[in-house]
Amino acid sequence: MSAAPTPTRKSSTRQPRSRAREFALQALYQHLVGGQDATSIDQFTRGLSGFHKADSVHYDALLHGCIREAAELDTLITPLLDRKLQEISPIERGVMWIGAYELLHVPEVPWRVVLNECIELAKDFGGTDGHKYVNGVLNGLAPKLRPLEVEADRARSEKKAS
Repeated sequence: MSAAPTPTRKSSTRQPRSRAREFALQALYQHLVGGQDATSIDQFTRGLSGFHKADSVHYDALLHGCIREAAELDTLITPLLDRKLQEISPIERGVMWIGAYELLHVPEVPWRVVLNECIELAKDFGGTDGHKYVNGVLNGLAPKLRPLEVEADRARSEKKAS
């Protein structure tokens, strides 16, 4: 297996769910770059240092859910891209999969938290400005996938500002 990128900041203070996203991203990278199946990637990833500190249930949901729903996630993401999907780096694509998957299937995580977590993943693992791209795409996707939550949140923000 090819080596997945390593984060640039210390993960010692990361919460278990944040760690799960990091490991899921590394696993999705293996899938996108090497084409490995979820089961072999899962076995490899669980053996990595620090995995025991991750929320393994959330990791499982992200890894297996993103791979299982890859076509649907790509369909959601593609209209928001300014280039072909194949031109997106595997890191940014994996981060956007995680974000789209959580927006669809993990309603207990607020949409802003999903965006912030994905931006941090892109900063840690992606290219120089990849986090800005991820932010733009997921910010465009959130109102489509969680319209009531996003609208209520924005209305509260406007009310505070006035």
